[in-house]
Amino acid sequence: MSEIKIQQSLKNLENALSRLKEGLEINNPDQLYIDGIIQRFEFTLELFWKTLKRLLALEGINSDTPKNTLKEAYQIGWLHDEIAWLQMLNDRNLTSHIYDADTAKRIYIDIKKYYPEMSRVFEEVKVRYETGH
Repeated sequence: MSEIKIQQSLKNLENALSRLKEGLEINNPDQLYIDGIIQRFEFTLELFWKTLKRLLALEGINSDTPKNTLKEAYQIGWLHDEIAWLQMLNDRNLTSHIYDADTAKRIYIDIKKYYPEMSRVFEEVKVRYETGH
């Protein structure tokens, strides 16, 4: 994996996290905003697991699925709350397959709880890999 590809992955993830944060800062969002925030969460989580997969490969750890990638990242200490990350993945899968307003509202509330964990993990990984490991 090239250093350029790693840096691009980190930059894309940073941008996605920034966009998610921007959505979460809206006070009293209506259903349309909630839908948009959920979409931002979906693509942020997608970028997150794919970035972690690339970084794990640098460490000699192969992972082939989002769940396996999160479990491997937890095993080596990059993730501190495995249950929260697996719940994020579950919520992402749920929003991709089933939609109703009550589920969307619950997931929106959960995303607000997930964001600090996502941001913290990103910052730790970024520091480790922004200048090489």
